[in-house]
Amino acid sequence: MTAMKKWIIIALAFFMWAGIADARPAASRKAKITRKPQAAKLTPDREPYKAYIVMEAATGKVLEGENIHQKLPPASITKLMVAYIVMEKLAKGNVKLTDMVTASKEAAGIGGSQVYLKEGETFPLEDMMKAMMIASGNDAAYAIAEFIAGSKEGFVAMMNEKAKTLNLVDTEFHTVHGLPPSKDEKGDLTSCSDLAILAREILKYPKLLEWTATQSDSFRGGAFIMTNTNKLLAKFPGADGLKTGYYREAGFCIVSTASRNDLRFIVVVMGSPTGKIRDNIAVEKLKKAFAQYKMLNIVRKGELVDKDVLLSDGKYRKMKGVTDRNFLYPVPVDKKADIKKEIVLPDKVKGEIREGQKLGEMLIKLDNATIGKVDIISPVFVPKANLFTRLIRALGLNI
Repeated sequence: MTAMKKWIIIALAFFMWAGIADARPAASRKAKITRKPQAAKLTPDREPYKAYIVMEAATGKVLEGENIHQKLPPASITKLMVAYIVMEKLAKGNVKLTDMVTASKEAAGIGGSQVYLKEGETFPLEDMMKAMMIASGNDAAYAIAEFIAGSKEGFVAMMNEKAKTLNLVDTEFHTVHGLPPSKDEKGDLTSCSDLAILAREILKYPKLLEWTATQSDSFRGGAFIMTNTNKLLAKFPGADGLKTGYYREAGFCIVSTASRNDLRFIVVVMGSPTGKIRDNIAVEKLKKAFAQYKMLNIVRKGELVDKDVLLSDGKYRKMKGVTDRNFLYPVPVDKKADIKKEIVLPDKVKGEIREGQKLGEMLIKLDNATIGKVDIISPVFVPKANLFTRLIRALGLNI
């Protein structure tokens, strides 16, 4: 073997050894490069919401919130306005839950969440309302809108008119279902504040709460099972509504409500990055509200008011009034002792006194602000004294 051949063999052996020795480190370095971006995706730097509000339902008092008037897309929560208009018409007798609603070609062609209506298919209005409120059916919402107003455009006009009536200053509707707008189209916009106000109005209709509190129901004779998108129904005791919404630009949104021991709160969360984060925030806010507030029966109907009213002409010289109704109010637990009652009564009342006649008022105050008024009324009928008695009183004699 020549010296040249020996050097070639040695060189080839060296390069083969170097390649084998470097193979594992190279693979190891490559694995590290691919893992780093994955780790970043698991812990994104995202805000838990864009806006939220907590409201006490009976009074409309806002307990806390952030960006409550920021205009944001509500996604499927848009259907709450559809539901409200329908419930108003039901209450007025304009429509009935047994009325049949027929799906048009346009309704059947709506995408997203649906109960897969076919063109010409007909269901009672109540079934369609369940489909819209439980399954968030876009096709059901469209069919309902056409049934009520004759067209989608006509119903959207009704939605915007109703928004003005309710003084929803941050709201504009362009759809009946809340789907994202196509190119060159406008999308629905509203705010946490407006949605909380709308929720208060909706709560006047217990029938709607029956549907929004339903976790699962059947449609089309049991062929289709509807599952409620509101997971708080199972997570939070007392939760019974109202609606969730999602598409990518809107984020995950919810209008939630729960009732316990005569207290009801509304929590709206908009623009969360995930449904779990949205739900956790709503649960946290509801827990906090129920822990911090108690519904107090501050005044009871028929409560005797310990202050005399002088009767100028009555058979009796004086009397004590009673309160005409109960007065309940949500009060922070640490403020119960700060509730004050102020009695406002005239010095004298002339003429006969009818049973139930208003004599004055009881003002209920908290932190020097009047939070309510209750009428003070006469519990009995007091006729006028006879003429002789009234003349003697006019002379200043005490009889």
